[in-house]
Amino acid sequence: MRVYVPLTLPGLAEAYKTGELGAAPLVAYAVTPALREWYVSDDLEELEYAALNRAALASLRLLAADPAAARRRVVVAVDVPDRAATSDPDRALDPAALGEVRVAGAVPLAKAAAVHVDAGDAETDVAAAARALEAADGGDDDAQFVVDGAEDHELLWYATQEIPNLVGLGD
Repeated sequence: MRVYVPLTLPGLAEAYKTGELGAAPLVAYAVTPALREWYVSDDLEELEYAALNRAALASLRLLAADPAAARRRVVVAVDVPDRAATSDPDRALDPAALGEVRVAGAVPLAKAAAVHVDAGDAETDVAAAARALEAADGGDDDAQFVVDGAEDHELLWYATQEIPNLVGLGD
């Protein structure tokens, strides 16, 4: 199963240093039955894109909690055994939990298929979205418009070999 793990650039640097994507159970996003029902599509690529976007929103939440992190959303795509990722059926109807799964056990960074990161030109919009997130969660339509502005930026695809350069440890 392909899962999408939300991170920040400091989180990616830590994963590169330790070789693992955080402590288990790891929160990630995947094509779950609830996501399929919400998105109403049978196209697996579209569904995976929706799961990636859910992870990007979770990355934005991580940025809102870490004002020192560079204002760029980070999502790591990784393949895990199907049995390793489970969704909480009690949260299936919660819109905030669409596509959310918990991955049991350690997830080696070496298993990553790709890394998705905002381009530098997205930083202003991502910073504004991180600041507006709490108000948007509270129902403020203007704040939601700001958060949606970050989603207008497509995450760029990077090969895993490019991680050292992304985190400032490349040659």
